Amino acid sequence: MSSSLVYASARTLSGQLASGALSSVDLVEYYLQRIARWEPRLHAFVEVYGEDALRAARAADLARATGAVLGPLHGMPVALKDLVEMEGRHTGGGSAANAGRISPVTASLVHRLWRQGAIIIGKTHTVEFAMGGWGTNIRLGTPWNPWDLETARTPGGSSSGSGVALAADLVPLALGTDTGGSVRLPASWCNLTALKVSSGRISGYGVLPLSPTLDTPGPMARSVADARLFYEALRGHDAQDRHAHLVPAAAPAMAAREDLRGMRLARLSEADRSASEPEVLAAYDAALEVLADAGADIVDITLPYGFAEVAALNGQIMFAEGYSLYHHLLDDPQAPLDEDVRPRLLAGRTITAADYLQALRARSEMQARFNTVFDQVDALLTPTTTTAALKLEEVDQGGSPSYYTRFGNFFNLSALSLPSGATKAGLPLSLQIIGRPYGEETVLDIGAQYQTRTQWHLRRPEGL
Repeated sequence: MSSSLVYASARTLSGQLASGALSSVDLVEYYLQRIARWEPRLHAFVEVYGEDALRAARAADLARATGAVLGPLHGMPVALKDLVEMEGRHTGGGSAANAGRISPVTASLVHRLWRQGAIIIGKTHTVEFAMGGWGTNIRLGTPWNPWDLETARTPGGSSSGSGVALAADLVPLALGTDTGGSVRLPASWCNLTALKVSSGRISGYGVLPLSPTLDTPGPMARSVADARLFYEALRGHDAQDRHAHLVPAAAPAMAAREDLRGMRLARLSEADRSASEPEVLAAYDAALEVLADAGADIVDITLPYGFAEVAALNGQIMFAEGYSLYHHLLDDPQAPLDEDVRPRLLAGRTITAADYLQALRARSEMQARFNTVFDQVDALLTPTTTTAALKLEEVDQGGSPSYYTRFGNFFNLSALSLPSGATKAGLPLSLQIIGRPYGEETVLDIGAQYQTRTQWHLRRPEGL
């Protein structure tokens, strides 16, 4: 297979498919070869649909030959997190307790991808029930972060398999979900770009839930351009999504920006900086300089609520809803559950109905106040994580890496995480761009300007 395909962008592959320079069969075969070579080491996939993907690729090539092209993803392989239902296939949500579970329905987002000619190449590993940010899974195995092939490190979760598959070029696009940072954390530690969307922007119907109030599917890629391509394919109204009535129309397409003049971007306060390690802050400060050079005004503002305060309230809703969904397993001591995940979700057992409803009321009231921040600025800028990827042996499973990310879910914000640097040891570091609710186009525009001026997103793990 041509070396030109190695780490090729989804946009490049789409163009090659459109021009006839590349067939979908050749593309699928390339990724199946990569998966066969690296999957035994990296453990990114739950299942690989090799024969079905090749049949779909042949059909895509035949359709293209007749002029029946369904969109930019026609003939493009895509991986899905093991929360996304496909009728008749196994969907286990990362839990050994769901071994043999067969999906009764197909997620709306899968139908949307199929209508555009995309090919589902397989399902990727997740933290059990998506309840965890480190990316670990005791029962089913933890995907190996390819940025250190010698030492097992946190891949980021809960969309760990999708992150590892992208970082190792086992697939050009992958879907995750985000309840407290679960597409952004793998993006941070695997040198990826991931978009956290506002509720209902991408349909969640047919995606196994953790916290229906907070859950959002999220496109993951290796660049802003590819994340935007994937987002455009996934977004759209779906009457089966309980959040559909909340979704305003997407912003119309705008002419490509040449710079960020006229945009006001808020930086962290000194108090919030203290949560991050020095190398993280050095990369963050360098990213602010890049955005300032692009014409943005970097400003100081006072947020009405702190990151830790919001993370605690976000967790209260998540734990209560997660326990309500999985209590039949959590309360069964014989159920084969991940020993790190069970205590997290069991915390929801102690949350009373009054406490839960009060948390929802507080969220609604706090959202209204917080949204006034965007009368002052176009976006907030933070690191995505406070550290680079940790050695698995150093992880405190009682803690969480989502200090800066749960903010976005609690306030239903749009947020983009993208590569912004590296530690002295070469591990990826990441910038988070947080926008207003349903402001996905704005954070993508800011991220695109950043990536035209930097090359961090072009770094690749050694040895792959």
